Amino acid sequence: MTGNIDPTKEQFAAFLKIESKGPIWMLNQIRLRAQAAYPDGRKATGREAYAAYAKESAPFFSGVGGRIIWSSTPQLVLIGPSDEKWDLVFVAEYPNSAAFAEMVRNPGYQAIVVHRQAAVEDSRLIRLAPGESGKVFG
Repeated sequence: MTGNIDPTKEQFAAFLKIESKGPIWMLNQIRLRAQAAYPDGRKATGREAYAAYAKESAPFFSGVGGRIIWSSTPQLVLIGPSDEKWDLVFVAEYPNSAAFAEMVRNPGYQAIVVHRQAAVEDSRLIRLAPGESGKVFG
C-alpha cells in the first residue's frame, strides 16, 4: 500500500481555491519509514531523512513567513484505528495560502523535498482556519 506523501493535482487546486486573506494553519501528521527510501539508494533511517528535510527546508519555510505554532509527540490512539500511528504531529502557520504555494513551488525547495519523500511512509496535511486557545470545543 502506498502512503499519502504528496498532494494530488486536484487536492492542490482545491487548496488554492480557498480564499485566504490572513494566516492559515496546516496540521501535519507524519509516519516515518524505518529505513528511508531514496531513489538513488543512499542509506538513512526515516528519522534521519526527515531531519535532513527539516534542516534544509527551514530557510524556505521561514522565508515565506512560516512558523511552527505547536508540535508534539503522539503517545496513543484513544479513539480511532489502532494501526493509525503517527511519529510527528505539528501545526505550521503561513501568512496565507499563497505563501505556502510559493514555498512548495520554489525550485530550491523542490530540490530538497526528496528527503521528505524518502522519509515519510504516510502522512496527513490538513488546512485549518486559525483558532484560539481557551475556547470550549464544538
